[in-house]
Amino acid sequence: MSRLSLANLAAKYFRQNGYQTEKDAVMEGTSGLSQKFDLVIRRGREKRSVWIKDWDRTVGVNIVINIDKAAEDVGFPKPIIISEKFSGHAKAYANRRGITLLSKQQILRLLG
Repeated sequence: MSRLSLANLAAKYFRQNGYQTEKDAVMEGTSGLSQKFDLVIRRGREKRSVWIKDWDRTVGVNIVINIDKAAEDVGFPKPIIISEKFSGHAKAYANRRGITLLSKQQILRLLG
């Protein structure tokens, strides 16, 4: 299962948890800018945006801030970011703002 791309692992994880998934969604924000999401997940009335950073480097706070602003622009509360690893500052910012950070290892563990 770890051979699947991070995007495919994420989609599988959310589908197993009862979400409908839409890949590569583009929505116009209140700013007038188009915002692109790797996934939009829906379950009942809940609708969240997901960004997947399949990098060999750490995701820093600047990326988390930009994603937070993009999600807010289209009215999606509490975005989800999936990557290999996150910096301490990124984790602290995400914790303050209610952003979910998931690592590839966490997803693999949860998929069992």
